[in-house]
Amino acid sequence: MAAGTLYIVPTPIGNLGDITVRALDVLRRVPLILCEDTRRTRVLCDRFGIGARLVSCYGPVEHRRVDGVLAHLRGGADAALVSDGGTPCISDPGYLLVRACVDAGIRVESLPGPSALVTALVGSGLPATRVLFLGFLPKKSGRQLHTLAESRTAGTTIVFYESPQRLGLTLNRALEVFPPDTPCVVARELTKIHEEYVRGTLGELAARYRDATVKGEVVVLLHCTGGTVRPDDKENDERAD
Repeated sequence: MAAGTLYIVPTPIGNLGDITVRALDVLRRVPLILCEDTRRTRVLCDRFGIGARLVSCYGPVEHRRVDGVLAHLRGGADAALVSDGGTPCISDPGYLLVRACVDAGIRVESLPGPSALVTALVGSGLPATRVLFLGFLPKKSGRQLHTLAESRTAGTTIVFYESPQRLGLTLNRALEVFPPDTPCVVARELTKIHEEYVRGTLGELAARYRDATVKGEVVVLLHCTGGTVRPDDKENDERAD
């Protein structure tokens, strides 16, 4: 018996109308959907008449799901992997499961679709010819500064995700690494009612968000244009939040 296929299916990051026809076809056809939060995925399933069994596969439990999913696939049945929104494995769970399927010789099929990274990048107005994606930065200031310092290369657009509560702090820390005139964009609530792109320099946006109350999901983009200020890595590695 041929093994089933694991489908990696992107889901909308906000606007449910962004689901693709192909994604709906797969989700309606597979008997099993692996998801971060079954409650959130159930909303999507109810909206589009999807009746598959939902099994949670969020970060802390992903490793415990692998054997069961492999057995399911080896039995000839297909499965789909989704995240709460966007493309699985991009700062979301999924890598362990996908890697296990690849190692086991089980077919993995990745569908194109919604991604906060791509949406923010193409709407930012910053160059997209050379891009470095950092996911979520480390929370400790020393490691955060070290990560940013290592990432700075002239001509590169750096993209990372940040929580709304930490946005102002992170932008002001970034001033220790990048010049204040560094082009910067904060993209918030993409595809949703309150979507916005705030464009300016890093200095301007650091000041704007220093004490601001921010809501929703945030993507930050910086374009390295040349010279930077290098922090003392040894000193910063020991700094806490």
